[in-house]
Amino acid sequence: MKAVAGDRIVIRGTTVESTDRHGLILEVKGADGAPPYLVRFDDGHETIMFPGGDFAVEKAASGP
Repeated sequence: MKAVAGDRIVIRGTTVESTDRHGLILEVKGADGAPPYLVRFDDGHETIMFPGGDFAVEKAASGP
């Protein structure tokens, strides 16, 4: 998995009761876009994470 700062992430809920979590990748700490990532979730929580199988990257929109 490769990402750049500015990409958004989605962590899929794994049960019926859990919702998806969305966040913004602030910093890529691995080489060449690899994890770990510093992420700020939409609720304001920040963490450094290594994504699992329930993780998807939404590429940042490029220019016009």
